[in-house]
Amino acid sequence: MTQDEMKQAVARAAVDYVKGGIIGVGTGSTANYFIDELAKVKGRIDGAVASSEATANRLKSHGIEVLDLNSVGGMEIYVDGADEITRNYHMIKGGGGALTREKIVAACAKYFICVADQTKLVDVLGKFPLPVEVIPMARSYVARELVKLGGQPKLREGFTTDNGNVILDVHGLSILDPVALESEINQLTGVVTNGLFARRPADVLLLGTENGVDTYKDI
Repeated sequence: MTQDEMKQAVARAAVDYVKGGIIGVGTGSTANYFIDELAKVKGRIDGAVASSEATANRLKSHGIEVLDLNSVGGMEIYVDGADEITRNYHMIKGGGGALTREKIVAACAKYFICVADQTKLVDVLGKFPLPVEVIPMARSYVARELVKLGGQPKLREGFTTDNGNVILDVHGLSILDPVALESEINQLTGVVTNGLFARRPADVLLLGTENGVDTYKDI
């Protein structure tokens, strides 16, 4: 199977977790495949909460109602991909720049279903640069503080988040304690949030492999 075929396979597998009600939907290439599969069973659900404007537009293009999170009491599941994920279900996310909204929607869901291909499974997080969303005026200050933590931050040129902020991609980290580092970075003044999803990890990992979909920690 090619990488795209793996993504399509896990997207199809994720639909089995869609039982009804309102669901949260992430951002990125694998999430896009999930949206396309979700469209085939959209009669099952009452609507979706999107983690980005791009996701909202794709959902709407399939005739799926997009709901404001503030009008939703809660969600059973949130389905999204990962840039890296460990066997402890800790993740780096935010390659697409939607990390803050992804983290908010994930926090409101009972279960987080991570859909990823086998290239995303790692022993230690950090080879993929860690995205940090920052208030623009704090960019230089936060960058200096990230250097003190051992990282090499680089501004994501020409990119603005849906929230109007900038992203620093932090290279050179070997993240042995993702829960602690997530909290430490989030405490820096000017940081909105960072792309470590460790305090609220995935509940289920659907991993696309050359031999099909492997399911970890089924609910």
